[in-house]
Amino acid sequence: MEWIESLIDWAKANDTLLSWLFALSIALFLLTPVAVTWAIVRLPADYFTRERRRPLASWEKYPMLRLLLLIVKNALGIVLVIAGLLMLVVPGQGLLTLAVGLVLLDFPGKFRLERWLATRPSVWRSLNWLRKRAGRKPLKKPA
Repeated sequence: MEWIESLIDWAKANDTLLSWLFALSIALFLLTPVAVTWAIVRLPADYFTRERRRPLASWEKYPMLRLLLLIVKNALGIVLVIAGLLMLVVPGQGLLTLAVGLVLLDFPGKFRLERWLATRPSVWRSLNWLRKRAGRKPLKKPA
């Protein structure tokens, strides 16, 4: 039982870090469902039927802004993926936080993965239920 004592000693020595991690966990626990709902409601109804995503017109106009936003978005995605993995073993919404982190990251095949996950029957019903409650048109299902 020496490892328990060493764990307790480590926790006492790092109480500030643990407090910040606890606060971050609570904040993500509260903010993640709100952010996910907001994003689902804001999606265009034809989002999953498009072959490719269209880049924003303003991105060609301001290339440095695009680079900055991509860096910030991917950095936030990495933080959320790590936090989601941690929340699989500590209190918090690990799977939801992990999913949000993956959505923010840019990687090959991401759109295909999003479409595959969204078109699972229970997920699809939930997405359209949220949109209906917000007064938005249901998402169009890809062929």
